[in-house]
Amino acid sequence: GVQDTRFQALMPDPLHFLGVTKIHNFISMSDMKYNAIVNSGIKIVNRIEIPKELVPADAQVEITAKVFHGYNAGKAYQDIDEEELKKTKGREYDYDITKKEKNIIIE
Repeated sequence: GVQDTRFQALMPDPLHFLGVTKIHNFISMSDMKYNAIVNSGIKIVNRIEIPKELVPADAQVEITAKVFHGYNAGKAYQDIDEEELKKTKGREYDYDITKKEKNIIIE
């Protein structure tokens, strides 16, 4: 995974501008976002985890890498370790089959 280069420390500023002092249900796996909001003085009551069944098969590589590198995914992903990261596979893609299905002829 690539390290997030966005500067999250400024992210809570619009929330403060709008008068937000408390977020009841925070739906984000990002600890960087969570820490920026909480450290700016906004209270987060509940961190909602994303259930595994709502993560599409195509997103397993991304979500596993993010959790391994520190994203908070709650209890559903607490068993992600280096071995689990290595076992995660993305979608198989066969270029030749795709060309045949679309009747594309390349000579």
